[in-house]
Amino acid sequence: MILDVDSIRQTYTDHSWYRPEQKSMWRFGPLLPFDIGEQAESVLSLGEGHTPEINISNYPLCLDLGLQVSIKDEGQPYQHFGANPTGSFKDRGMAMVATMARHFGLKKLAVPTQGNAGDSLSEYGVEYGFEVAVIMPDDTPMPILGKVAAYSLCHQGIHLDLVKGTIREAAGLMKEKYLPQEYFNCATFQEPGWRIEGKKTMGLELAEPRGEDKSEWRLPDVIFYPTGGGTGILGMWKAFDELEAMGVIGSDRPRIIAVQSEQNAPVVDAFLQGLEDTVATNGGATLATGLNVPGGVGHKAVLSILRKSDGNGVKVSESEIEQHTTAIYKQFGMWISPEGAAAVAALQHAHARGLISASDRIVCFNTGSAEKYLPNIRHLFCD
Repeated sequence: MILDVDSIRQTYTDHSWYRPEQKSMWRFGPLLPFDIGEQAESVLSLGEGHTPEINISNYPLCLDLGLQVSIKDEGQPYQHFGANPTGSFKDRGMAMVATMARHFGLKKLAVPTQGNAGDSLSEYGVEYGFEVAVIMPDDTPMPILGKVAAYSLCHQGIHLDLVKGTIREAAGLMKEKYLPQEYFNCATFQEPGWRIEGKKTMGLELAEPRGEDKSEWRLPDVIFYPTGGGTGILGMWKAFDELEAMGVIGSDRPRIIAVQSEQNAPVVDAFLQGLEDTVATNGGATLATGLNVPGGVGHKAVLSILRKSDGNGVKVSESEIEQHTTAIYKQFGMWISPEGAAAVAALQHAHARGLISASDRIVCFNTGSAEKYLPNIRHLFCD
């Protein structure tokens, strides 16, 4: 989707397009497909987005490396902020999907997923009356799988199919079973960019003012992003370009570090090998199931953004993911997901490679709640 930036700038002067009183991702008004300030009846929202950055600079790893680090926490609610209803950043994209689907009169939506996107779409489907088909791997963490299964039993409009394999096999079944039944394809990069419009709000939030002065927009120096399909990276990059076109920020961009598990790292491997696109894998055995994407049509664009941003890619071990899942919870009470823990673990590798320094303002993304991964990670919270 392309914004008419010139029109927005002429219509909304002195940052009047910015609506900080809205405690959700819709606070950016006409920078989104519908302006909640003037078109509230068109917006389908469950309070998603507007999540905080939690300073973890006193975390032992950060202290040892002398780093200024915050976690952008998408996984749990905080007072005075919004909250993703299913405890995942996927709610941003699916809120936009639901909004646009209703606008265009769509009734039936389908999504192949590693888990969280299906949980999210079913939540919006139940709330707003869409018929939803979710297709996910049969090893999806039980809290996610169980919730969608319960919805499928309690609501006639929610359908669940399980497959052996990864999101790739789920997509195959969706195309075979549901698209012939006239379901709308909500898979990443298969719908008309709606999910990216939702995900770009993460980038808008990174830049927005922290005080009363609406003109003080600034970006972090480095972003560590746990990367599966990579929609979040594309969305944030779009947000940065739009903010620059609005005259809100300059041309400087954060260095974006894509983080994956050693068990399955197609994006990182392709970046380090200098490839233009990823080579498809067979997936892997990782606690960070959201990262277990064997390859994606958007990976070429992700790699391009990593290079444009002077960013990089980092792989972390499963033991490191486990270590930081436990330690972050114990120190900060944060239900960090394995994907978020991977982003924190990547700090040490990035520092050792000279990719970050003490002068950098760093943001790590926690894309979901650990609660959704129980019982797979329950042992990490037991002494």
